[in-house]
Amino acid sequence: MARIVGVHGVGKQRLGSNTLLKDWAPALADGLDRAGSPELASDDVRMAFYGDLFRPPGHTLAVGDPMFTDKDVEDGLEAELLLEWWKEAARVDPGVAPPGGDTLARSPRAVQTALRVLQHSRFFADVSLRALVYDLKQVRRYLLDGELREAARSRVEEAIGPDTRVVVAHSLGSVVAFEALCARPGHGVRALVTLGSPLGMRMVVDRLRPGPETWPGTASWTNVVDEGDVVAAVKDLSLFFGTGVVGKVVHNGSHAHDATLYLTAKETGEAVAEGLA
Repeated sequence: MARIVGVHGVGKQRLGSNTLLKDWAPALADGLDRAGSPELASDDVRMAFYGDLFRPPGHTLAVGDPMFTDKDVEDGLEAELLLEWWKEAARVDPGVAPPGGDTLARSPRAVQTALRVLQHSRFFADVSLRALVYDLKQVRRYLLDGELREAARSRVEEAIGPDTRVVVAHSLGSVVAFEALCARPGHGVRALVTLGSPLGMRMVVDRLRPGPETWPGTASWTNVVDEGDVVAAVKDLSLFFGTGVVGKVVHNGSHAHDATLYLTAKETGEAVAEGLA
């Protein structure tokens, strides 16, 4: 079994474990190299893939994901998350005006405005409206769809074997990984490394199963974040999970949430190397 298990984030429904590993494995190796750690063996890394759970079933003459628009953003969690992203984008990007009192209301107009503003922001500039709405729906489905949640968490639990020492989780994957590790108190994982994690957002914390009080576990926890990462709106996870969570700030440039850029960071390599030692 692999010594390192990776857990991906949203938007990977058309990929698979092998395609993701082509990016993750060399990026992890670069991060470890920067940390002065020995090279990885070819079978040291395994991807816990759950993206296909979000992939729509095929049907005649349909291509790709549904053509979502602003009208498809549902009230409740999806709209709340969208407005939180807007507020964080305004905080880190001088070119983004903050939401006013009228737009903070969770209304169709507020949703339309938020999507328009975010698409012109530095962080979401390369993300299509369709993909942005789809990402909102994946987060909502994981947190509210018990059957899908159990299936995704099972993928991570199955990937963690007796030789696994480090779990590296990006974005929504950090939520899945946290829950999977808490569900397996006898695991041999020594280090959890989260990248661009939304775990500090109240709407996520309140819906964790089990809750944040189940940590600390037997593993160390390093949370690596870019100050410009809008998805990781709350940078300091120790606010909810205790002072045992070590926070590291990195600089990923214009692609603040990119998994491979997080993986190549020296800080990520150091956290992984500590778990492997």
